[in-house]
Amino acid sequence: MHAVSDETRSLVDLVLEYSRRRILSTDTPLDKPLSEFELNRLAGQTVVEGGIGAERALALFEHVLAPACITTDHPQYLSFIPTAPTKAATAFDLVVSASAVYGGSWLEGSGAVFAENQVLAWLAAEFGLPATAGGVFVQGGTLGNLSALVAAREHAKAERGAQLGHGRWKIVCSAEAHSSIASAARVMDVEVVPVRPDDSGMLTGDAVREALDEHGASVFAVVATAGSTNFGIVDDLASIAALKDEYDFWLHVDGAYGLAGMLSPEAKYRFAGVERADSAIVDPHKWLFAPFDACALLYRDPEAGRRAHTQHAEYLDTLTDTSEWSPSDYAAHLTRRARGLPLWFSLATYGAAAYREAVTASLQLAQRIAREIESRDGFRLVREPQLSVVVFEREGWTRDDYARWSTRLLDEQRAFVTPSSHDGRPNTRFAIVNPTTTFEHLTSILDTM
Repeated sequence: MHAVSDETRSLVDLVLEYSRRRILSTDTPLDKPLSEFELNRLAGQTVVEGGIGAERALALFEHVLAPACITTDHPQYLSFIPTAPTKAATAFDLVVSASAVYGGSWLEGSGAVFAENQVLAWLAAEFGLPATAGGVFVQGGTLGNLSALVAAREHAKAERGAQLGHGRWKIVCSAEAHSSIASAARVMDVEVVPVRPDDSGMLTGDAVREALDEHGASVFAVVATAGSTNFGIVDDLASIAALKDEYDFWLHVDGAYGLAGMLSPEAKYRFAGVERADSAIVDPHKWLFAPFDACALLYRDPEAGRRAHTQHAEYLDTLTDTSEWSPSDYAAHLTRRARGLPLWFSLATYGAAAYREAVTASLQLAQRIAREIESRDGFRLVREPQLSVVVFEREGWTRDDYARWSTRLLDEQRAFVTPSSHDGRPNTRFAIVNPTTTFEHLTSILDTM
């Protein structure tokens, strides 16, 4: 299996040619899921003692398995938060795998870590964090949030562990915070104190202050959201950060989707206060045009992350006994792919200005389609969009109406737009991050309602 032979050369050529066609394709279908029964019928048993051969396996992937997966970088994929990797980032993802690079330690991957750290330093500077800030690329926002909050709790234990008599440790966050915060709390066996946001969906400093006064020293972290998944709402980061002058807590900013909006001059003002964060995350596989999977986790003081996450074992002494920057020390992981390299290559290729332009285009398109929705009879904006998520209702529609419409859109290969809801009322939403999504794409979807 590992020898370089004529068969191996043919296999590599086969895979690279398919990859080339897919990367350069401009008309990849949206596609849709199939049932397990249908996949069994079409693909059959693929894992057998003698193998089925590279040509057969790739043909099954290209013609059966891949078409049963929705194309997440399609311009009419508008559900959840899409991905839209640049061609450079996607192509370089192949290079990362082909290079057998290990991204967990400086000893084994110093070149890769150096490049990743340049990207992290650029992000930290964009967010106003000090030059000494740093971190690591992890799998996604869920792991990024968990790792940051573990570091926050360990920091609180070191600083005021004697105050544990107040009960379990607590995290204060918006009632509309991402589900990963509650998930992290369950893993850590700590409590979440949900705080109701204001009518616009923003968590404010006044509301956080009430929670801090009520729960006192048991609160070790406050999580502010910089672009909620459902609405793209940015909490009032400045008023929340100002509380650090009076209270002792770790401020974590969950910007998995929205913090990339700070790159645009049109939205930068919304994020005032993030420069005071103790940690922050942003997912390049969302609005920074990298392939799955990559979340940038940044610490104001990277040593806090290192103290919380460095693993100790005799076979690791050669790594942990040095001061070199090993990414495995900064999150809840050890073995690690150098997942920040595709973003590095894309940024190095196109430049930061191209990223600013692409993010700004999404913001402008969101505003344009919001105005279009307002102008149409029978449509209602649920909230004014702050970033690039536009949530709206078709008046009189029930949850079943949205579900039937969504299914029809996908069956007809028009778009992938799923039903959503807010405060018990059904709605739907456009999540716009793909620079190839057009105003005409969106209006044609509205026309089907």
